[in-house]
Amino acid sequence: MRIVAIINQKGGVGKTTTTVNLCHAIAESGLKVTVIDLDPQGHLAVSLGITAQGIGGIDEAMLKQKGIQQQIIFVRENLQLIASGSKLKDIEYLAGNHSPRGVLLKDALHGCLNDQDFVFIDCPPSSGLLVANALIAADEILIPMSSDFLALQGLSHLMGTIKRFEKALKRKYKTLLVMSRYSPDRRISRQVLNVLLTHFPEQILATVIRETALLAECPSFGKTILEYSPKSRSARDFRSLAHDFLEDKVMYGNN
Repeated sequence: MRIVAIINQKGGVGKTTTTVNLCHAIAESGLKVTVIDLDPQGHLAVSLGITAQGIGGIDEAMLKQKGIQQQIIFVRENLQLIASGSKLKDIEYLAGNHSPRGVLLKDALHGCLNDQDFVFIDCPPSSGLLVANALIAADEILIPMSSDFLALQGLSHLMGTIKRFEKALKRKYKTLLVMSRYSPDRRISRQVLNVLLTHFPEQILATVIRETALLAECPSFGKTILEYSPKSRSARDFRSLAHDFLEDKVMYGNN
């Protein structure tokens, strides 16, 4: 089982869009995927069509109120969801006391979900305790990047955070980037991609996710792009991205 944190401390980079569609594309290929909504906003569940109020989730598992298996919602073939839960926002403000607050998620996952090929963690756009829990629990990191210079600034901060965790935990993450919300006709998009290729050679997945209105429409219908418009360019992008992720297919040089 591979545990992947999908993380970017900047909002608006297409993080949840990337998470929901990539996970569904991987599940569609026959692999078993669990996706955890670690964002108190709960947008991941809504994007998968789960809108009922008061659903328990990863919050209760992290607080040791329920086991993680009790929180599983089967949402698609080979794809299961653990929602955020209404108490997740409170975890950010837990008092220190004597219990290590950063390992709540790792402890909740321990010995569970071993029948899964992947666990993806959709992180909040912040750098607080929830993100720390995701980094401690994960083996790999996937960073969605929008093609604007503010996203580049945020990436510099995020990489600093990752390096601090690597030093503290005495291990190295496998870290990949995905270009989301990419507009090939915009010069700024091409410039940002070139900067990333310079600084992160062989770490950017080969397929870029192009900006389309379809991707913005999907969540209101509770569908992924593979269901909402299965023959669209966006659906092809995500199926290609899933293949890249599984096969470690990355960009080389300034292509």
